[in-house]
Amino acid sequence: MQLEVGGASLRLLPQRAACLVDHGVLLVADAHIGKAVSFRRLGVPVPGGTTTETLQRLSDAVGATGARHIVFLGDLLHSARSRAAATWAAVARWRDTHAALTLTLVRGNHDSHAGDPPPEWGVACVEGPWHLPGLPALALAHHPEPVAGAYVLAGHVHPAAVVGGRARDSLRLPCFHFGAAVGVLPAFGAFTGMHVMPRGAQDRVYVVAGDSVRALPPPPRFNTLGG
Repeated sequence: MQLEVGGASLRLLPQRAACLVDHGVLLVADAHIGKAVSFRRLGVPVPGGTTTETLQRLSDAVGATGARHIVFLGDLLHSARSRAAATWAAVARWRDTHAALTLTLVRGNHDSHAGDPPPEWGVACVEGPWHLPGLPALALAHHPEPVAGAYVLAGHVHPAAVVGGRARDSLRLPCFHFGAAVGVLPAFGAFTGMHVMPRGAQDRVYVVAGDSVRALPPPPRFNTLGG
């Protein structure tokens, strides 16, 4: 699935990331690495292996796009408690495998508490909104807030959409949500919640369904007749 935003071609991926196809840049929001171990350290029983799953999906997205640069749109790490030896070792192995990649983190609210990633990960950390060279009309940020003169791509909200079935059942799916001035990417991390965003009449929404990304039809319009 591909569309144009902020003067750039954006490819939406089933790995819950997006690629600026003409620039070799992969956009990833809300990886929340180390969230599960952070919860376990608080005594909350949650499943293991989520960091491995997140990193594998990141490798899959890089392989599918040939990206040379990953920009994390905030919340790369979940908290200071995420700094566990096993988590750090898993990320270090992933980084060794992808040593040629340029990594940039646009800091988010969780990053302010977790701290910047260690220097050996080779991640440049910047404040948002941040502009890639040659794309002045596209602003990369964590918080989905408008920026004058630019279209914003952000995260933070962990957007989802409710999809109905034929038997009056429904389910929530992660989605890409594009408004008039701000687009929000789904949370990338394997252990993250979701929030159903309100949808305006002109908003474009694309759900991640298995190994595909599908556009949702526009919401129905209802006419109110006076009498």
